[in-house]
This record gives sequence, C-alpha cells and structure tokens, in this order.
Amino acid sequence: MRFQRIGVVGGGSWGTALALVAARAGRDVSLYARDAETVSSINASRQTPRLPGITLDRPIKATGDLAQAVDADAVLLVTPAQTTRALAGQMAPFLRAGTPVVLCAKGLEHGSGKLLGDVLAETLPGAPVAVLSGPSFASDVARGLPTAVTVAAGDADLADDLARALACDSLRPYSSTDLVGVQIGGALKNVLAIPCGVIVGRGLGASAQAALIARGFAELSRLAKAMGAQSETLSGLSGLGDLVLTASSPQSRNMAFGIEVGRGGSVAELTAPGTKLVEGVHTAPVAVELGRREGVELPICEVVASVLADELSVDDALQTLMSRPLKREI
Repeated sequence: MRFQRIGVVGGGSWGTALALVAARAGRDVSLYARDAETVSSINASRQTPRLPGITLDRPIKATGDLAQAVDADAVLLVTPAQTTRALAGQMAPFLRAGTPVVLCAKGLEHGSGKLLGDVLAETLPGAPVAVLSGPSFASDVARGLPTAVTVAAGDADLADDLARALACDSLRPYSSTDLVGVQIGGALKNVLAIPCGVIVGRGLGASAQAALIARGFAELSRLAKAMGAQSETLSGLSGLGDLVLTASSPQSRNMAFGIEVGRGGSVAELTAPGTKLVEGVHTAPVAVELGRREGVELPICEVVASVLADELSVDDALQTLMSRPLKREI
C-alpha cells in the first residue's frame, strides 16, 4: 500500500470519523487535535467528546503535536474552511516534500474568493493537493454505516491510490481528476442547504424544497462549468449527491440553521460567538462574488447572502425569487 501511514489534522467529529475510516482500512493513523481533553479521551478510553456515544473501534493515536501528525505518507486536513491557509502554514515546516495533503473542508476563502485547493497549492507548494468530498455525515461514517465519497487529485494515479488507501467495508471512495467540480459542489451545497432549511422552518412544503434543490443544482452547475468542471462530476457524489443530503436532513448544520431562520430566528444570534460553525454562512457572499467574477447568475445564492447580511427579509427573498422573469428551463 502506497499510503500506509495517514495523518489527520483536525480532531472534530469529521476528522475523527475519517481517522476511523483510515484505521478500518488498515492504515496506521495519527490524529492531531488542539484540545488536550480530546487527545486524552481518545488515547485513554477510545472515546471523544466530539462523537458522543461512539467508541472508536480501531486503534488511533491522538496527539497534540502537529509535527508528529504530519510525519506521514499522506495527510488529511480536516479543519474549517476559513482556517485552511493558517493551518497549512503551520504544517509547512514539518511536512516532507511530496507528501499529499487531502483537503476535507468545503468552502471558499474569504477575501480572495479562491478554491481551498488553490490556497493549499500556494501555501504548500511541495505537496500534491487532493480533495475528499461527498454525501457524508460524520456520525454515519463513525458508526460504520455505508457511505460513498469522491477523492479527487490532478494526477489520476494519486487519486486512485488515495481512494484505495481509505477504502474499507463501510466507505467506498470513487476517484476523480476534477478538482474544480468537486470543490464547487462541496462549497455551494452548504449555501443552498440554508434556504432549504428556511422552507422547512417556514412550513412552505416539500414541493418548494424540491424546486429549490433542483434550481440550486442548476446554479451550482453553471458556476462549476464556467470554471472548467466536468458535468459528470456535478451529477455525481460530490455534486448532486452531497446537495441532496445536505439540503434534506436537519443533521446538516446548514439546513438546521436555515430551519431556525425560517422559524423567525435571528441570524445574528444564530451566528454569535460560541455557536456551531455553519460553513454556508461564510461561503454565501464569497460565492456571489465568484459568480459575478465568472459572469454567472446565482439568484438563490444572492438572496441567501442578502438575508444573511440583513439586507432582505425571508419573505422578501421568497418574493424576489418567485417574481423573477419567466424563462426556459436549461
């Protein structure tokens, strides 16, 4: 096996779940977490406060030493999207040249509007960049429920080898070379899950939810294709598959956030310090700017960004979408 030693940077629920997957696949796994309690709990009792009720069924070495975690054959970077540049910079002094870094966050960088894979390429120029994405909840993956994801890299052999390294009885990774399509699908599905949650919270019905998913997918596809993505990627696991999951289950933080907004919750209160991170909130305005830069119309993302910025009410946002000029479906 080309990648026997796997380092996972990020001790949250998703990072721990992916560490479990790699261990189930027979890999030697080191998991970096900043929280000393998480490190101690995993090493002492095979449990973590990040995944309550789940006992880790494979040996994973937790550590608070970043250098130790990235001393591996491949590294999974599983931290929030907006920390990508900073964490990659911290990893740089310890990462051996040629070690692949697999991005497992979903989003776009604030300020630059760049894909996170491009941020990694800038910050870690000696590291081949890959991306893991697809319809997957951390709790499902940690429990060993059947899940399929996409692993993309610019080099097809690298993507194939990484997929083989992570494959186990409960996780089926499909390889791809479409880094752009996989990243755009992962980023925009978080934004689109928010209005789907609003629809549920407002009691607007399943028909409206289905329509929004379909039209949201059209937006996602337009932007991704403008940036060079492949249609097959967008209709696959990391595009349509991830959108359907995130926009239809309150297990999704983005949809759960939207439900609360639909019920009349304050965006300011729901995003206050100490609340759970909702990636779609951060991605929405960046996606709108990216669409404008690419000359792509993103009406749903635009009204989501306006609602989040308190520039538009939920009712006005709905009216804006429903009163748009009629057009042919393309």
